[in-house]
Amino acid sequence: MGLTRNPRWSKEICVAPAHRTSAYRLDRVRSRVDKKEIHTNMATVLVTGANRGIGLSLCKVFLAEGNDIVAVCRQPSPELSQLGAKVEVVSDVDVTQPKAVSALKQRLGKKRIDILVNNAGVLRDDRLTRLDLDLVEEQIRVNAIAPLRVVHALLENLGMGSKVALITSRMGSIGDNTSGGYYGYRMSKAALNAAGMSLARDLASRQVAVALLHPGYVRTDMTSQSGNVAPEDAAAQLATRIRELTMKTSGTFWHANGDILPW
Repeated sequence: MGLTRNPRWSKEICVAPAHRTSAYRLDRVRSRVDKKEIHTNMATVLVTGANRGIGLSLCKVFLAEGNDIVAVCRQPSPELSQLGAKVEVVSDVDVTQPKAVSALKQRLGKKRIDILVNNAGVLRDDRLTRLDLDLVEEQIRVNAIAPLRVVHALLENLGMGSKVALITSRMGSIGDNTSGGYYGYRMSKAALNAAGMSLARDLASRQVAVALLHPGYVRTDMTSQSGNVAPEDAAAQLATRIRELTMKTSGTFWHANGDILPW
């Protein structure tokens, strides 16, 4: 078999024997191109707080799409550990600790992150009549400062076309606060929203888009399983919002269902 150059594909292809038709040869070339496109479309997705709840469900959704997953957590759950070889579990990462996040960066090296989902968070029921300022500070450290720490540490892993998703809450909306309470959670998510908008502005020159996403009232350990949305349903909606995110919509505060929320 000889070699010839196909002007359409600008690559060398094998010339099949005469008994093989031109259609057969074209199908072979298309097959190679299709395989390359499938490979190119696969992304590396990093999710924090990946061992349970929304984070675990997001890992499952992105894994089902054929992506490679970096699942970051403090302690892996049995369900996370069973997801398979395409899920790299990085445990012992407390995102509030600079040394732990630095170790995560060192482990990743120069690996490109196509989608970075900052999902790790905490919720404490603090009211004015029983206010614990230590719990307020804890929520700000976990929900607001830690996501910024992670993005900053992994800046060089984000390339043109990468996306950053911040799992926030409509409880961080000042205009939507009609019931009060939850001081630490509301303050922390409002701060995260402010950070997300700044990230959208600062990462624009790198062509990295940022989404601020409210998942809904989800049935997780954080809500004592009292939510009205299943984690897998929330994750499916969140993944859709992330897929649809563009540079034009970067910095938008969305409900998982696609509604734009007030600041």
